[in-house]
Amino acid sequence: MSKEPLIMAIDQGTTSSRALIFDSQGRTVTSAQQEFQQHYPNPGWVEHDPEEIWSTTLKSAQKAMKEAESGGAGEVVCIGITNQRETTLCWERGTGRTVAPAIVWQDRRTADLCAELQARNLEEKINHRTGLTIDPYFSGTKLRWILRNVPEAQRLADSGQLAFGTVDTFLINRLTGGSVHVTDETNASRTMMYNIVEGVWDTEILELLGVPDSVLPEVQPSASAFGHTSPELFGRALPILGVSGDQQAAAFGQACWHAGMIKSTYGTGCFLLASTGEELIYSTNGLLSTVACRTGSEPQYAIEGSIFIAGAVSQWLRDELGLIEHVNEIAPLAGGMKDNTGVYLVPAFTGLGAPHWDPAARGAVFGLTRDSDRKVMVRAALESVAYQTHDLLTALKSDGLETGRIRVDGGMVSNDWFLQFLADTVNTPIDRPDTIESTARGAAFLAGLQAGVYESVETLETLWQADRTFGSQMSERDRNKNLSGWEKAVQTTLFRASLD
Repeated sequence: MSKEPLIMAIDQGTTSSRALIFDSQGRTVTSAQQEFQQHYPNPGWVEHDPEEIWSTTLKSAQKAMKEAESGGAGEVVCIGITNQRETTLCWERGTGRTVAPAIVWQDRRTADLCAELQARNLEEKINHRTGLTIDPYFSGTKLRWILRNVPEAQRLADSGQLAFGTVDTFLINRLTGGSVHVTDETNASRTMMYNIVEGVWDTEILELLGVPDSVLPEVQPSASAFGHTSPELFGRALPILGVSGDQQAAAFGQACWHAGMIKSTYGTGCFLLASTGEELIYSTNGLLSTVACRTGSEPQYAIEGSIFIAGAVSQWLRDELGLIEHVNEIAPLAGGMKDNTGVYLVPAFTGLGAPHWDPAARGAVFGLTRDSDRKVMVRAALESVAYQTHDLLTALKSDGLETGRIRVDGGMVSNDWFLQFLADTVNTPIDRPDTIESTARGAAFLAGLQAGVYESVETLETLWQADRTFGSQMSERDRNKNLSGWEKAVQTTLFRASLD
């Protein structure tokens, strides 16, 4: 009797590296996780140690695989990878030695360069070709910064010995013993260097950024053959058959591939994707056009809204302010109040993302009184994520996309109070799936399709099940009052940023 085929999903995130093993029914068999350190060397800078990304990823993968196979669950037959997007790494070809810390997607050090590009009236051209706005968020300006500020990087690039990659590319390179330099379309589409209309690296944008094409990886569909792991890592060579940036992977794991379907992930940040199918739609309201996971011959697209701070606000409450000891305290504290007492937190710690795109904005709290306590701050922090989601949906509707209901995932969605407040705020049904591990599940689905573990996307669609649906219970009067206060807080924050 043959063993049950299992799929390993590597989920390399912003604050931890995880590996989850899925079976042929899309169920989680086992998992392993390791957190790693965040580095803030200068105001607005966020870095990771590439070697820590690699070591935590490898250890998590080895542990999860060992537990699954030794426990008799089956045999791992392939790997899918999903990753924090836009984070930028550079290494020396041949040795694999990195030449600089990883510059994280949250990093804002290239704000001045972005302002220069905008001053040259390049916004429309870059938006049309890449689907993105000019912002430090994306990989292109981070790569230019490394080339201009790390002398070794430019020297290696000049000699054809420098390799650039987002986290997926870096991990694939390490997993294959340095033999493969590839990425997938979803990750490429987040670099601000990839032409999503033509499906190629954009030569003119590369010239604008001063990036030689020799440093770039080959681009493949999300479900395809990305190489085999070195046998010594897992005891045998395993094929890597699925790769996707975390938000597109989450949409795939939520079975949101039909045009009009929407998912919203609440992890470190919040990312809302609305599928547009084979149609490339450009937003006129501050949202992004991006590539979605492709399993067939035709390109797939989505509209995305990006919020930089979502679950990270809980870490801020715990680690920087010391207002809580554990994130489990948040829901009881927030729910223990009748309302927010007029206090609003705008968590623009690394600028504001969609639909405002202001890298100069900084966090602010409004409406504090002498009796404002930790409950008030905790509730304001949690509410801010719902308000930002409302801003994204408002922009989406203005672009002509209807929002019938939203499928959610990520760590925050285990909080019932938050999801109820979210449904109240956006006045839209919120569907929580029976597994909130949609990102890793999406990577497993992609690899499993390519491996033949799953017959078709129609098969995957039957595996998605809702755990609970949250409907709005708030009066229109209270909703409008909350949103009016939020809008005033955001506008004041943006005005303050304009004065600097």
